[in-house]
Amino acid sequence: MSYDLMLFDPSAAPRDRAEFLRWYRAQVQWSEPHDYRDPATTCAPLAAVYFDLLHEFPNLHAIDSDGLDEGNLKIAEYSFGYAIVYIAFRWPVADAAYSTVSALAEKHGVGFFDVTADYYPLIWFPPAAQDAP
Repeated sequence: MSYDLMLFDPSAAPRDRAEFLRWYRAQVQWSEPHDYRDPATTCAPLAAVYFDLLHEFPNLHAIDSDGLDEGNLKIAEYSFGYAIVYIAFRWPVADAAYSTVSALAEKHGVGFFDVTADYYPLIWFPPAAQDAP
């Protein structure tokens, strides 16, 4: 099992918690007609977060197998939807992943969802998105 976080386009996601969780479950059915490994699939703000994340958490699928260091705990697996970026991290980097991803979500004005949280997972919307009509 991995430590999973999700970034999302705040204009695409419902604000109501129950509706958001239904929307999330629909997103992770992976039913959009595209390659979920292609970062060009997602919206520009989410792509910007992804490219920032690569500095600390390389994409497993973007690394040449000859250069793959399986011992690198910071390698992450990314999946791209139209309105989401879903990221699977290794557990030893969970704290660093959480702090980095949440900070980049704030920086780029995208939403953040702590998928793996046990009790009451955090769903964070950027302030501008929460205040919009």
